[in-house]
Amino acid sequence: MMKPRLRFHGAAGEVTGSMHLIEANGKTVSLDCGLFQGKRKHANEKNRLFPCKGSQIDAVVLSHAHIDHCGRLPRLVHEGFNGPIYATSATCDLVKILLADSAHIQQEDAAYWNRKRVKRGDAPIEPLYAQEDVEKTLKLFVPKRLRETFEVVPGIHARLHEAGHMLGSAGVALTLDQPQGNPIRITFTGDLGRPDLAILRDPALLPECDYLISESTYGNRMSPKPEGMHEQLAKVINGAIERGGKVIIPAFAVGRTQVIVYFYHQLLHAGLIKKRIPIIVDSPLASKATEIFRQHPEIFDEEAAGFKKEAGAIFRSDMCEYTASVEDSKALQRRDESMIIVSASGMCEAGRILHHLKNNVSNPRNTILIVGYQAAHTLGRRLVEKQKDIRIFGKKYEVRAHLKTLNGFSGHANAEELLQWTTPLAKTTKKAFLVHGEDDQREMMAENMKEKGFAEVHLPNPGDVFELT
Repeated sequence: MMKPRLRFHGAAGEVTGSMHLIEANGKTVSLDCGLFQGKRKHANEKNRLFPCKGSQIDAVVLSHAHIDHCGRLPRLVHEGFNGPIYATSATCDLVKILLADSAHIQQEDAAYWNRKRVKRGDAPIEPLYAQEDVEKTLKLFVPKRLRETFEVVPGIHARLHEAGHMLGSAGVALTLDQPQGNPIRITFTGDLGRPDLAILRDPALLPECDYLISESTYGNRMSPKPEGMHEQLAKVINGAIERGGKVIIPAFAVGRTQVIVYFYHQLLHAGLIKKRIPIIVDSPLASKATEIFRQHPEIFDEEAAGFKKEAGAIFRSDMCEYTASVEDSKALQRRDESMIIVSASGMCEAGRILHHLKNNVSNPRNTILIVGYQAAHTLGRRLVEKQKDIRIFGKKYEVRAHLKTLNGFSGHANAEELLQWTTPLAKTTKKAFLVHGEDDQREMMAENMKEKGFAEVHLPNPGDVFELT
């Protein structure tokens, strides 16, 4: 029988498309199955290719619900996959809304480009997947509790552990049975969180292993610690109140939005906001995600659980509104009082946030608050760079609003924290593999891990295969 192998496909030398295959005992298991993101044409081509037929994959173990980790599952099902998908209960709930939203985007995107292609006489393109594929995918999910050992496929067992990155996120410890000799142990970090993140528990210690697959997103980057974020947020809100303006916050619908709403309620409860002003969550997806957060208090850390007991709720109050319709969203522009508007998308590339920026960015009473990473060439990056003029829907707008950036909300472990989590495994790990990171990040992380005692640290590329002994 062929020796067990580890085959890399996505998020190898980049940070999207997470997918790593374990081939053992005649079975193939995929760790994650994420969407490639980036330049449209290149990403679309990569999203349609898999390292093998969908029917040849026997099971998937999913670390968490971010689209770059789960977003190609419906395409895998479309290509013939029909096995179980294991994840935590919270992740199972989140993927229901995120994959449905992704399918809507895929279909809308294809329809937009097909209108142009028809005019040119080109053949229409098919969306990556449709809602029907999502519905088939959701039927395959099998929820598992943290620290519960379960059989993935015959000869391969797994146990999920807290990753502290987002609601329901988990790392994976796998055991591969061997006919002769000791079982092979593999630890996959998923995306690792940080100590003291709001709402979430801290990441658990990584299980001992023979082979480590670690993320390296910030392998050479030091992001600010999450300490002091309450005070900084209060300062931004109070400044806008003094000017009689609004605070406009572009935020990702899952995770960042809920943290902002939670912090707002803590500040309000503590009397640190000078005037009771409303906070409005203007994103249907964020509203659905917040409901899922409320359904999973077992995920909360001690501070969040304590605040919930004291205040009665984390995400709702008489000052917190969730808009439903487009009409409700438009009505916000007619309200002249101070308020906080949290809206998607997080990088200001699409969605309702564009309308709020259009209507508020030129008013010096207002504040645009950036609370997440802004990729190059996005509108969010241009705001962070404090460009004097920006274009929205083809029209130029002068930026006269106050621009503030708070970098302490990151949910990814930084370089120091990645070493903190991985170093205890240095003496027992035969080989470590760094994924989910650009080359400059993982190269430095590899050097640092070797200094900490790791014997071998590999930087796999797509298609690389390693035998496991």
